[in-house]
Amino acid sequence: YGDTVWSEERVRNFLENNLGLSKKNKIPGRVVVGHNESLFFWEELLEQGKLTDPFEVVHVDSHADLGLGCSSSYFLQSAFLTLPVETRRYTKDENGHLIIEPSEAEIVKRIYLEYLQGASLKQIGEGLEADGILTAAGKAKWRPETIKKILRNEKYIGDALLQKTYTVDVLTKKRVQNNGIVPQYYVENDHEPIIPRDLYMQVQEEMLRRANLHSGEKRKKRVYSSKYALSSIVYCSKCGDIYRRIAWNNRGKHSIVWRCVSRVEHGPSCCDAPTVKETELQNAVVTAINKALGGKDDMLVALEENIAMVFALEDEGSIESINVRLEELQKELLKRANTKQDYNDIADEIDRLREMKQNAMVENAGREGLKQRIAEMKQFLAEQTERIEEYDESLVRRMVERITVYEDKFTVEFKSGTSVDVDR
Repeated sequence: YGDTVWSEERVRNFLENNLGLSKKNKIPGRVVVGHNESLFFWEELLEQGKLTDPFEVVHVDSHADLGLGCSSSYFLQSAFLTLPVETRRYTKDENGHLIIEPSEAEIVKRIYLEYLQGASLKQIGEGLEADGILTAAGKAKWRPETIKKILRNEKYIGDALLQKTYTVDVLTKKRVQNNGIVPQYYVENDHEPIIPRDLYMQVQEEMLRRANLHSGEKRKKRVYSSKYALSSIVYCSKCGDIYRRIAWNNRGKHSIVWRCVSRVEHGPSCCDAPTVKETELQNAVVTAINKALGGKDDMLVALEENIAMVFALEDEGSIESINVRLEELQKELLKRANTKQDYNDIADEIDRLREMKQNAMVENAGREGLKQRIAEMKQFLAEQTERIEEYDESLVRRMVERITVYEDKFTVEFKSGTSVDVDR
């Protein structure tokens, strides 16, 4: 246990008193060569009804190298057991090693892409349920928390955060959250990724944006909504607040309108922004898209200019230099730790560099996302040969970034960085 050597008597007492193992009380089992074989033995027992989910596992083992020389043990510690139960998806390759199931990986990719297209956690879950897709635990119900864990899990980009929790008592098997009591190790490129790193970073940035949505002159916090494609993307030109969809009853006449939230909450003395009928707003979006289609040549020129700007801002060198320095510091930290020297100053410097790297990665991910959206817009312009006749929610989620309402016009900004004005 850790760096403590147990006596034979203590090991025997633990096996007999805690696990019920002895020469007189033999328990049916199976001898395995690698740790990964145990997973498939448990799977067989579950299928046979001899084991019920959830179940507890006590792993008694001893290694001079703490198991680090065993790839299967390392995989279990760093990549598999740290995954939420709902997201553990694996199969065996020809060598018996655990690998991610390709069909399950497609589900993860779908979740990431739909989230970036504006869908809420609830909407993503409902879509998966409608298509009859089960969770990794075999359940038909997709909870928003399950989707959120998938979106935030660094395992899907091939990284691993080791020692998120640690054992405080081997006899009671009690584990607690690691809040800095023991070292944590973030290992990049630990295993094959499912999600590209830039896509993962775009999702993290979008999650942060939704959680910190502010609008208006006083930057009041607003709750993100994606119930409708226009939710949280329509803004007032006068006060900067968002527009909200409202079922309006004006002198007995029922209609659906969009109104500035500041005006709704505080009246026209705060903001006298115009009320917009939903049909007018939807028609403006259709007109904007058709204007883009009608002026393909000018739009393509603008897109090429945006691409040139993105390439001019790229800076891969900063991340590479940070990686080099991080590797040096991590080696020095391990060296000090092994000789029981203080390493707090190195740990602090590593944390600072990781934060710098995180910021640089977020910026790069933003640029990669813009390049992707520009490419999607170019593809749309090339493939769409006819005018759009009807308002399409899915198309708006894919193409439109923001709509600003003025007294005499709408400005529709596309996710590719271009914009079109539509007269009212």
